[in-house]
Amino acid sequence: MALHAERRATKYEIRLGPCMSWRRLLVVLHRDIGYLCAGLTVIYAVSGIAVNHIEDWNPNYDVRRTRLEVGTVPTGDDDAAARIVLDRLHITDKPRAAVWISPAQLRIFLENRTLTLDAPTGEVEDERVSRRPLFFQMNFLHLNRGKGLWTWLADVYAVALLLLALSGIIILRGPRGLGGRGKWLVLAGLVIPLLFLWWKA
Repeated sequence: MALHAERRATKYEIRLGPCMSWRRLLVVLHRDIGYLCAGLTVIYAVSGIAVNHIEDWNPNYDVRRTRLEVGTVPTGDDDAAARIVLDRLHITDKPRAAVWISPAQLRIFLENRTLTLDAPTGEVEDERVSRRPLFFQMNFLHLNRGKGLWTWLADVYAVALLLLALSGIIILRGPRGLGGRGKWLVLAGLVIPLLFLWWKA
């Protein structure tokens, strides 16, 4: 029985020969490149979804606004009015700038925070900005904000994805590969974006 199985295996190896070795190498490369790209693929996928919906939210910063009351504040001198507002709100941070954006509205700029005073009513809009954890860093990498070395690393990653796509197309043979349903899936992947471009043209 064992001898019979060994003979079948030998015939199979002889029949496939070099082709089997080539495909085995392709499988190994496809697997290892996939492992190498897994982390970056997750980062780019999550960031891509976040940035795609930029009209619905700010993917980088969490912006929170609250309404406060400080009473009436005299108009005129920027710094004097800003000091009154900050004192009444018990804010000790030094403002980066204070500007009357209209005869009745004073805007005070602090670190990651902006106060907008409506002088006649004494209402203040307190806008605080903070980075979204993980999303900010993912988008920083995805949008290549860092430039320099990361540009080259992103290019290497793009080439690796291209190799994954090409090797994935030819890695299988027969009805489960490009000769079977594979060609229809590849064609669908090409036709869908082309149809969308034609529809939007």
